[in-house]
Amino acid sequence: MQSTVNYLWHTDDLLGQGATASVYKARNKKSGELVAVKVFNTASYLRPREVQVREFEVLRKLNHQNIVKLFAVEETGVSRQKVLVMEYCSGGSLLSVLESPENAFGLLEDEFLVVLRCVVAGMNHLRENSIVHRDIKPGNIMRLMGEEGQSIYKLTDFGAARELDDDEKFVSVYGTEEYLHPDMYERAVLRKPQQKTFGVTVDLWSIGVTLYHAATGSLPFVPFGGPRRNKEMMYRITTEKPAGAIAGTQKRENGPLEWSYTLPITCRLSMGLQSQLVPILANILEVEQAKCWGFDQFFAETSDILQRVVVHVFSLSQAALHHVYIHAHNTIAIFLEAVYEQTSVAPQNQEYLFEGHICVLEPSLSAQHIAHTTASSPLTLFSMASETPKGLAFRDPAQDIPKFFPKVDLQADYSTAKSVLGAGYQALWLARALLAGQELMLRGLYWFVSVTGMPEMQELKRITELRSKLRALAEALSRCSHNITETQTSLSNLSSELMKNRDQVHADRSIQQVQCCLDKMNLIYKQFKKSRMRPGLGYNEEQIHKLDKVNFGHLAKRLLQVFQEKCVQRYQTSLVTHGKWMREVHDTRNHLRMVSCSVAAFNTEAQGAQESLSKILDQLSHQLLQDRTKEAQVSATPTAPHPSPALMDLVLHMQELCEEMKLLAFDLQDNNHIIEGLSRPPTAPDS
Repeated sequence: MQSTVNYLWHTDDLLGQGATASVYKARNKKSGELVAVKVFNTASYLRPREVQVREFEVLRKLNHQNIVKLFAVEETGVSRQKVLVMEYCSGGSLLSVLESPENAFGLLEDEFLVVLRCVVAGMNHLRENSIVHRDIKPGNIMRLMGEEGQSIYKLTDFGAARELDDDEKFVSVYGTEEYLHPDMYERAVLRKPQQKTFGVTVDLWSIGVTLYHAATGSLPFVPFGGPRRNKEMMYRITTEKPAGAIAGTQKRENGPLEWSYTLPITCRLSMGLQSQLVPILANILEVEQAKCWGFDQFFAETSDILQRVVVHVFSLSQAALHHVYIHAHNTIAIFLEAVYEQTSVAPQNQEYLFEGHICVLEPSLSAQHIAHTTASSPLTLFSMASETPKGLAFRDPAQDIPKFFPKVDLQADYSTAKSVLGAGYQALWLARALLAGQELMLRGLYWFVSVTGMPEMQELKRITELRSKLRALAEALSRCSHNITETQTSLSNLSSELMKNRDQVHADRSIQQVQCCLDKMNLIYKQFKKSRMRPGLGYNEEQIHKLDKVNFGHLAKRLLQVFQEKCVQRYQTSLVTHGKWMREVHDTRNHLRMVSCSVAAFNTEAQGAQESLSKILDQLSHQLLQDRTKEAQVSATPTAPHPSPALMDLVLHMQELCEEMKLLAFDLQDNNHIIEGLSRPPTAPDS
């Protein structure tokens, strides 16, 4: 046990260790409150006096929720070593989060945005106080769990920090080599003499590497053999990187350098967020300090992302979920254009449903009128232009699973188990995404068929009644009636199929099977993690270790089998069926448009017939009036002609027919509006 006047800790409770100090979990002697204490070693006192006190002075100057708080500076009792008493972060560091197999391929989108928000806010506070950190990396970003279970990330370890204005330079070198700016790497790691000075933008390079690591689970610049084993090539990759590239790798010894301008397909961030993030990474991972963004532009661009709201849109035509990032003050027209950029569906071809209801988006309104969406409750987008659904693009996790070496190697076995488990968690995440995609496909198409088709079908039956009112149009209307009945039957069958398939998706147990395999693998992985710290194993323990390796391999094989044979194959089958149903819906809509045109033509014919009947009736009425006038004039003459009974009957019949024609024209016009409603979204209030 060690202590200061007010705090007590055990050397077994080590949280982290560096070249000049160790950090322990400690307690306040009076309150029992958990804190972190940074205890400086002998090497730290060999530094110049101003360097030794710099960290105290920097921390005393800072006060922000995304900076680890300094509570006190005390000394140990006997050795009188300096001790910094700081805020304890129970969630470990961002590095420990990323080293968890669950995050082998990067953080989920919501957690990544939390990291981005906290790092940007913490760095902004540093710049407001003219502080350059000089050792930004995941290991120096601590995680605290908030009262509501949310993550709060805080910058820590200000041993290399110092005050530096934007236009000032420094020559001393600090930092961790994988995250160092290339100019600092050249002198600190390669030990090459150079006269370069460094500015505050070196922190931006470190932030860029850190954000890439958080988004992908990997470092952006990786030579063959790794950064620590191939330092010269590491320097070459970072300095020869083309403009716009955000990553570079060398996949074989003495092989070519391969550049990437996008995040890898295994990244779990949405394309909507990736499109916002990649330009930022490209401009802060810039070797030449003159070309690199300054902090003002970095803060402006990252704040632009963080101030946006996300609208979840599931495209039925693509069978893909999109995250559309827009500002709340943007118009819906801007949102529609953003959807077009991600889906290639032009605004005039976009039709939306939300929770089973038609959602008419008025372009001139504010985006605040768009319904609140989630990944499981998105806007459903239907494109009037038919296309083959592509579905979710992903990399098969089986490609990322290494094999165990036959001999017992505790460190190698641990690393292999970690990689296999990471691929297993990626398979679980993909399986959930594929299953959710199937549900959204079936649910969205069912809603679309139900909302835009079925209610109108009942009304369209009224068209068949018009046959008795106008014999000249009977045959054409009969064909319409037959087509409508067929369409109604087709859509009814499609709705039944969609409901049946939705029930099958809900009954799918593949997610639980994958999770069961992962749980068992995790137990073995934890045992491997524990064993790697031991110098060796006894005979019985070694046999158990070998059996665990075999079982681990069997579980991984079973997990992949479930993922590939149940999750992927069912998803691909569902995708093909979804494409067939989409084509059926498109054909039905096109057919109904043709019916609409026919009814419009019938309406024109009926109006023409009505006008002709009116003219004939006027002529007959006029003739009848003339006959009655003549009768009155010669009423005294016994032989005066009487109006023809046939003419009287014809006039009455024509009057009745004219009234029927008026009713017919009205019914045709009314039904025409009903059918036209199938060719475009009906008017409805905004959702």
